[in-house]
Amino acid sequence: MTIAAEKISPVPAEPLVRARNVHKSFGSNEVLKGIDLDVMPGEVVVILGPSGSGKSTFLRCINHLEAIDRGSIVVADEQIGYELRNGRLHKLSDRAIAVQRRKIGMVFQQFNLYPHMTALENIIEAPVGVHKQNRREAQAYAMELLSRIGLTEKAHAYPRQLSGGQQQRVAIARALAIKPKLMLFDEPTSALDPELVGEVLATMRDLADQGLTMIVVTHEIGFAREAADRVVFMDGGVVVEQGRPEVVLSNPSHPRTRLFLSRFIQRG
Repeated sequence: MTIAAEKISPVPAEPLVRARNVHKSFGSNEVLKGIDLDVMPGEVVVILGPSGSGKSTFLRCINHLEAIDRGSIVVADEQIGYELRNGRLHKLSDRAIAVQRRKIGMVFQQFNLYPHMTALENIIEAPVGVHKQNRREAQAYAMELLSRIGLTEKAHAYPRQLSGGQQQRVAIARALAIKPKLMLFDEPTSALDPELVGEVLATMRDLADQGLTMIVVTHEIGFAREAADRVVFMDGGVVVEQGRPEVVLSNPSHPRTRLFLSRFIQRG
């Protein structure tokens, strides 16, 4: 298959993520209609928008869980899912795509922990089983991650012994275990009971404070206001508006953004 090519201080001039003219359709339904977006190293970008606006699809395209139809996505100077040959983009092998994904961690709505593995075992599964890292080193780093998310005492607990919030924090640690350059969060609190949302958002704020590059799809307006460097509003498969959270959330310039935020606030 070929398609036409198209807050670390000091901040480097080059984006870590560069999306250009990204299109994606499912059958006759065009979900992404030409997305352009840059994300700088150390930046936290929160994507807001109504259901069906293409937010999650775009996130999955960055990790090549969904193949784009047209355009390009570059992460850390690598064309994700494709290589450029003679002016055309050619699809990479599954093995080569798996290597590219090592630089990108992703946290989903559902925790997807292995129920027969402890928290520690879940975290080291990819580093040891996929990336062939030394088990002792992987365990040491996993314990460091569990300490960072406040769950050291749950290292040997099974998912059924953890609350939903604790399971999602373990899922975050699992994604961090491969030491990614970029973290993607796809509505990570949507499956949680309201009283458990705060602990997951606190973990994500800590990651943001540590300078990890993050793209977060969420409806948590408070998190966007407190942790984001930039808010992107999507609707109908396009980027409608983007800017500093204090501007986009308090004084949006586009009517669609204003309507979405007003309805969201009224629902809350």
